[in-house]
Amino acid sequence: MKILGIDPGLRITGFGVIEKQGNQLRYITSGCVKSGAGDLALRLKSILAGIAEVIAANRPQEVAIEKVFVNVNPQSTLLLGQARGTAICAAVIAGLPVAEYTALQVKQAVVGKGHAKKEQVQHMVRRLLALPGDPSPDAADALACAICHAHGGKLGEFSIKGFRRGRSR
Repeated sequence: MKILGIDPGLRITGFGVIEKQGNQLRYITSGCVKSGAGDLALRLKSILAGIAEVIAANRPQEVAIEKVFVNVNPQSTLLLGQARGTAICAAVIAGLPVAEYTALQVKQAVVGKGHAKKEQVQHMVRRLLALPGDPSPDAADALACAICHAHGGKLGEFSIKGFRRGRSR
């Protein structure tokens, strides 16, 4: 099964495609869709076209995307939500099911702790996929989202088995 992970962003949307065969994960490709600056509608069109191109070239069966967190700046959160919605539309137009994960869930699945730093995510993605070097931060986050989905995520739902929420005892 091929999984496309997406780390949405208005300027840079990271993507990563992996293949899951049994318990093995194999790196296919990763990169970024850059929408630049300027008119919002044209930037969203760039994201839509870029993700559609990735889907057409790699033919994933499922898509995993990071959920938007509430930012200190409400305007930034709204813009990020529009970029995320555009990436979801690209997947839905292609007829693909979409699973959503919080950054906390992704980091927990990949690093083992939900408040890991970006560098830790990059390093673990590199190790889990046997890459020769660390991927860019946006591509690493997208690959981490795909890995999270491959490691037990469910469409629209995430199940953490063996972990307790709240304080550890």
